[in-house]
Order: sequence, then C-alpha cells, then structure tokens
Amino acid sequence: MPRTLEGSCRCGAVRFRCDSHTPQPYQRCYCSICRKTAGGGGYAINLGADARTLRIEADPGAKQVFNAEIMQDDGACRLSSAERHFCARCATALWLFSPEWPELVHPFASAIDSALPVPPSSIHLMLRFKPSWVEPQIGADDAMFALHPDESIEEWHRKRGLWVD
Repeated sequence: MPRTLEGSCRCGAVRFRCDSHTPQPYQRCYCSICRKTAGGGGYAINLGADARTLRIEADPGAKQVFNAEIMQDDGACRLSSAERHFCARCATALWLFSPEWPELVHPFASAIDSALPVPPSSIHLMLRFKPSWVEPQIGADDAMFALHPDESIEEWHRKRGLWVD
C-alpha cells in the first residue's frame, strides 16, 4: 500500500495529503528556482506522489500557483509549464505539478509533516546552477549531475527495492 504523505504550510492555511510509492527524500535540486522558492541549504527536495490522490484543504485565497521563467543558455526566458503551488499567506512552497506528467505531483519534502524514511543515498542534481557559497555534502554512495539524473524517481526507488506497493 502506498505511503500517505500529509503536508501543510507553516501557518496552517493550506493542508494536503497524497499517496506516494516513492517517499524517499533523496533528490537534492540546486536549480535556482527550487533553491530560491523552497530550498534552505542551497537545494530543495522533491518527492513523487500519485496526482489522483491529492486532496487539498485551504482557506480561501491561500493556495496560489507560480510558473517560473526559465533562463535559456542563449539568454532568452521561457515560462515554465510546471505549476509551483505555495501558500500566499506564509510563502511555504508546497508541491509542484507539471502537465507533462499529469499522473504525478511532487510535494516538497520540507512541506511534509508525516515521517519520511531516511534515504540510503542522495542524488545531487542541477549542480550546474549551484551558487558558490554552497558546499554539497556528498555521501559515499551519492551521485552528482550537472543537470538531470538518468533515472526517474520511480526507477531509483525500484532499483533499490524501495518502491512502496
């Protein structure tokens, strides 16, 4: 049975729950969007969950959506289709939804109130965008990527026997 993740914003105006087959908080994203909207240690951690199970309780007007502009290598910007949900009252980053993968929702581990398992290793991704002041804490079994890892969240969990049925 998938693990139910329960989360909320700091002020309590937005509460949510969803079921996850992939509850290990193992991906540390150093991109400027994650880092600046949800990160505290120079990175943010996204989880994977079944979008069909997402249930939201929110005070009127509290939950808002932000679509970030993404700087291209040529200097041009494009608006991301990914929806970053956050609390308009306390600014807590809650989850990300991308229409490219409509079956998934990606809660930020920092917004989850239920206990999460300790991952056996971490993936450090988007290191190309890491600021100079951040010194990643790389474990012996960790992997590093300038951009995206080769494995999906599902593949990572299944390969390590961590997929929750």
